[in-house]
Amino acid sequence: MLLSLTAPLHAALPDPVRAMIAAAVETGDARKVDMVVDLAKATNPDAKDEIEAIYSEFRDNQARLASRKQREKEKAIRSAGLFDLWKGRGEVGANRSTGNTDTLGLSGALALERRGIAWDHKLTLRADYQRSGGSTSREKLFAAYEPRYDISEGTFAYGLAQYDRDPFQGYTARFALSGGVGAKLVDSGALDLSLKAGPALRITRGTDGASDTRLAGLLGLDVDWRITDRLTLTQDTNAVTESGGAATLLVDSRSTTLNLVTGLEAKVSDRLSTRFSYAVDYDSNPPAGRVATDTISRFSLVYGF
Repeated sequence: MLLSLTAPLHAALPDPVRAMIAAAVETGDARKVDMVVDLAKATNPDAKDEIEAIYSEFRDNQARLASRKQREKEKAIRSAGLFDLWKGRGEVGANRSTGNTDTLGLSGALALERRGIAWDHKLTLRADYQRSGGSTSREKLFAAYEPRYDISEGTFAYGLAQYDRDPFQGYTARFALSGGVGAKLVDSGALDLSLKAGPALRITRGTDGASDTRLAGLLGLDVDWRITDRLTLTQDTNAVTESGGAATLLVDSRSTTLNLVTGLEAKVSDRLSTRFSYAVDYDSNPPAGRVATDTISRFSLVYGF
C-alpha cells in the first residue's frame, strides 16, 4: 500500500519516524498503524499535523479497500449457485471396552452453514449409537434445518424444521416446525450471543404406536465464546413447551422439553480440532417407565471444510 509519504520542505517529522510509519502502513494492519501513529505523535508533538495527514490517508484507503471487497463479496454471493458457498465441519467419536463389560459406542455429526447477504442457512445432522452386552443401549438420531433472514442489524426472523429419534426415551420419531424472531444480543470477535422465540408445531410418534400432535412454544439460546485463538466454548439450548390441547397455545402446559449441548473445542490445526461436549435431553412428562433426563458426554475429533 503506497501513500504520499514524501517529506515536504522543512518538515518537522524526522525521516526515521516517517519510515517507521510507512512500514506499518505497508502491513495493512490497522492495529499496528494505530500503535505506531500514537507513538509517533507522542515523541514528535511538533509534527502531529503531518502524522495525522498520513494517518487520515491510510484510513481513507482502508475504507475504499473494504468497500471494494464488500462489493466483490456481494457480487460473488448473488452469482453463486444453490450448492456454492457452503462451509461445514464433520465430527466423529468412538469408545470401546471389553472384559467385564463389552461396549461399543459411536457418535458422528455434520454441520453445514451458508452465509448470504440477508439469508443464512444452517443444516445439522447428529447420530449416537451404542451396544452393551450384545444389545443396543442407545440409538439417537437428530436432523435440523434452520434458515434465517436479517430484518435489521441485530434482529432476524427464523424458520426451523427438526427431526429426532430416540426409542429409549419413548419415541420413534418427533417432528417440529417453528418460526419466529430473534435478536443478536452480542456480536463481537470474542463473543456471539443470540436469542430466538416463536410458536411451534410438534408431532410425536411413540414406541407404543401412538401419535400426538400439539402446538408448542420454542425458546432458543446460542452462545459462542472464543476464549483464546485456539479454545472455544459453545452453548446451544432449545426449550419447547407443549400445550394441553391442539387448540390451546401455552395455556394448559402438558410438558416441557429441554435440549442443551455444551462444548469445549481446542484447535489442533487450522482445520482439525478436538471437542468435548455434554448434552442433556430433559422431558418433564416422559412415557411410563422412562426417566425424565438423558445425558451423554462425547469426546471427538472435528474437521472443518
